[in-house]
Amino acid sequence: DLESHLQRCQQLSVTVLTDHQDLSNTELKTILNSTAPQQYRIRAKLRTYKPQKLYQSVKLHCSKCNSLREVPDADNFDLILQDSAVTTPNPELHSTSWYDSVTWTTQDQKQRKIAIHFVKHDEMLQQPEDTLLMIEGGTLKEVWKLTKRFKCVIPVRSTEDNLELLDLSAPFLLQGNIKYYGCKQCSTPKPIKNLSSIAAEQRPSWEPTEIAQVLGIEPLQYVFIMKFTLVDGTGALNAYLFDY
Repeated sequence: DLESHLQRCQQLSVTVLTDHQDLSNTELKTILNSTAPQQYRIRAKLRTYKPQKLYQSVKLHCSKCNSLREVPDADNFDLILQDSAVTTPNPELHSTSWYDSVTWTTQDQKQRKIAIHFVKHDEMLQQPEDTLLMIEGGTLKEVWKLTKRFKCVIPVRSTEDNLELLDLSAPFLLQGNIKYYGCKQCSTPKPIKNLSSIAAEQRPSWEPTEIAQVLGIEPLQYVFIMKFTLVDGTGALNAYLFDY
């Protein structure tokens, strides 16, 4: 259980935590009274660590405004998809010069209208593993089915004259089992038609960074964060781990 695991960690952690073998050990009290930056070698015990559950260590970080946010759960994404499904796909935005559209009505009681727009290259559809598509009116289950077959999936909704991204609480792009999010503060979402510039490239690779750029999205990066409290009898020091 977690308690015994924590105790075992504390027992095992009476060890050298840094790699400066040429330095002698320094008490935490001395370090706390020093000005940064300095290099030290310490011997300490791990008193506590946060978060207690490993999955809680993963956050979304914006390198532009330096903000952190929690990774939204699947229920949150599902609600956003349900809200967007209330808007019926606009038939005037179907099958343009750079994408082909397919629409159908579900057989359930809600009779949802779903539209899928397959982006073309050189007026041809690419192989599924190279294809970017956009979906309107789909559920979470339907979106995940598409990500298993096609390279990139972008959930969208119709306006009067454009397709646009959903609320940025939802991922702006799904690739395999990875969800890509944008920073609400730093992004200025642009119309989906801007993707046609990538479709016109000689070999569209549909890289998430390039997609984010043409759609006016400042992408968030997944980061791993933990806080450790170290003690040695002379003081307590908080150590933070932050890594992409």
